[in-house]
Amino acid sequence: MRILTFPLPRLLVLGSGLALVVACHSDSYRALSEDPELLHRGMRRITDIMRHDIFSPPVASRIYAYSAVAAYEALRPGYEGYRSLAGQVNGLTEVPKPEAGKVYCFPLASIVALTKVGRHLVFSEEQIDALRDTMLADFAHMGIPHDVYDRSVAFGEAVADCIITWSKGDRYAQTRSMPKFTINAKDPARWVPTPPQYADAVEPHWSQIRPWVLDSARQFKPAPPLPYSEDKKSAFYQAALEVYEIGKKLSAFERETALYWDCNPFEMTVTGHLMVALKKISPTGHWINITTQACRQANASLIQSAEAYVLVALAIADAFISCWTEKYTSALLRPETYINRHIDPDWRPFIETPPFPEHTSGHSTISAAAATVLTRLFGENFSFTDSTEVEFGMKPRSFASFYEASDQAAMSRLYGGIHYRHGNESGRQNGRQIGQYVWEKIRLRSSTKSSSDHSQKN
Repeated sequence: MRILTFPLPRLLVLGSGLALVVACHSDSYRALSEDPELLHRGMRRITDIMRHDIFSPPVASRIYAYSAVAAYEALRPGYEGYRSLAGQVNGLTEVPKPEAGKVYCFPLASIVALTKVGRHLVFSEEQIDALRDTMLADFAHMGIPHDVYDRSVAFGEAVADCIITWSKGDRYAQTRSMPKFTINAKDPARWVPTPPQYADAVEPHWSQIRPWVLDSARQFKPAPPLPYSEDKKSAFYQAALEVYEIGKKLSAFERETALYWDCNPFEMTVTGHLMVALKKISPTGHWINITTQACRQANASLIQSAEAYVLVALAIADAFISCWTEKYTSALLRPETYINRHIDPDWRPFIETPPFPEHTSGHSTISAAAATVLTRLFGENFSFTDSTEVEFGMKPRSFASFYEASDQAAMSRLYGGIHYRHGNESGRQNGRQIGQYVWEKIRLRSSTKSSSDHSQKN
């Protein structure tokens, strides 16, 4: 398997003079502060908090992207040859720099930036505060000199403030007051709310969010949906019939696969008058967990892990924008609605239909984008075992590659009865395009070669 090689930390020359920014790496607390588990722990806790707060999948991807960028930008100055994302991602023009001639512990700054940005974006601020306090205490026990500790915390906060300011320009706040999706009963192909919640459409204006790396929300336009038709001989009817037939004879593996990749942040089970809600991990959270597991398996260093998180998060965030733009352009009804109208009024999908249009499949899109980046980072035949769903009573699953996992995620939507096969395939292709674009455009090395040229056997 292949992973990117990263240069050892060293003294970093800044500016035109000979002044040095000295990282904490030359002192006795180097090994402790360089432990990548600190970053893994921070990302995991943010995942848990987002699950508690019930963020929709697109919004969750936004939180991960800004948090990962903050963590990377505060860590990067301690490593030779790493470039800022300023000027590479849309709207980020400059990031604070450490003061020349001063000693910093950049891993500490990274955790400070991660938690401060995370706190700004989630609801449960007190839980982020508890995480920050615990992790800062861990650093304090490493024996970091007080001046280095204070200076590093201040630098991390400065980076976080910069990322928070940048986040305010992405039009997210404006979309909070935009009108709801319009239901048009006269158009038989148009999406309508589905049982059991009959909830309003989620994030109908996500196309207005500033992309992170893409030039525009429609830079990579997925294949359109099949032409709507109620003719039993049409491709559309046959696509719905396939969902119906598969749903009636699911194997044990297909049922388990649908549940494994369900990733519905707020699933509602209705039995009579009893409604029970289950908070699950989001699709982005699932792939962030896979990224963590890959980093651990490959013995990735702290900076390797930071790079992996930021590239995966950026690819997923842009994949959501592309997918959601198509969803509310085609505004196609779900299989459940079509099947109930034209095939079987009593049929229900195996998993709950999410409250937004069908085409394209979001999970298929973002899984393919994440898998593409992870494949470039760790190799095409990187086998791994994913334990993300263990906490929900599912057994760990082993995969021969990231693409095998993402392809299974796409098929799970057909097994679950919530997507037509064409929606999955179009999303999968779109996601791979976006993942490859992010990989090629974002250069985290100061050399003329891209990150993809710095791989080795491991």
